[in-house]
Amino acid sequence: MKPDLPKAYFTEADSADVVTGQNVNAKDARLREVMDAITRHLHAAIKEIEPTQEEWMTGIQFLTRTGHMSDDWRQEFILLSDVLGVSMLVDAINSRRPVGASENTVLGPFHIGGTPEYEMGTNICLDGKGEDMVVRGRVLDIDGKPLSGVKIDVWQANDEGFYDVQQKGIQPDFNLRGVFRTGEDGSYWFKAVRPQHYSIPADGPVGALLENLGRHPYRPAHLHYIISKEGYDEVTTHIFDPDDIYIDNDAVFGVKESLIAEFVKVDDASRVAEMGFEGPHYWDVEFDFVLAPKGR
Repeated sequence: MKPDLPKAYFTEADSADVVTGQNVNAKDARLREVMDAITRHLHAAIKEIEPTQEEWMTGIQFLTRTGHMSDDWRQEFILLSDVLGVSMLVDAINSRRPVGASENTVLGPFHIGGTPEYEMGTNICLDGKGEDMVVRGRVLDIDGKPLSGVKIDVWQANDEGFYDVQQKGIQPDFNLRGVFRTGEDGSYWFKAVRPQHYSIPADGPVGALLENLGRHPYRPAHLHYIISKEGYDEVTTHIFDPDDIYIDNDAVFGVKESLIAEFVKVDDASRVAEMGFEGPHYWDVEFDFVLAPKGR
């Protein structure tokens, strides 16, 4: 049977319309909408770039290498999405909240389940390495009311820029990870170590792309959070060290101004001793989070 489709006689001028016209019998309306938009923008980009055949094949080979680099542990296409800012854009679109509510940023690849839940004030650094740090603050609703019983799932890289899952047998399991619950006044606090910046995987095609673009592969120092309470939007976010050398140009564009914390160096011996630290100083980080009710 002859297909019931419009004529697909190709011209350079009408290329996108010719291709999208063949999608009229799509089984899913959303799929057609998505593919029509992608086709229009892709054809517009090709017309602007006017690539040579050799350049086009270079692009095809780059995508092929990206696919070959991906497996169950490493997703090079997600990394590509990250460095192009697409991951952050998708996250921003899907986490719009009222003014004043804490902002999302990317989850990252190193969150794991089964993290132990600790009493407030516990030190989540299990190997004693790094500069001591105290992280504290409150969780509030958008009207400024403290929220109790909020689950705070936190994780970070160590002082060398590695997560525990990257250094099996070197770092203890669940090193620099912990789950806490806010008190009646919405407060939380725990001990950790000052994080360091680190490189995203740069040994594949995405790393080569960054190098050729004159871009670095580093993420500024940060702590990860997932903050959740029934009836409120879950927040997946970071807090960032303002003094990190990469704070203004995160390789994956995860920094938002509202997520930059203040890291205060405390070298008063009595305060250091009061916190139970042995070093000459510790870092004090105070950061509040604001949750929006679902549907606001």
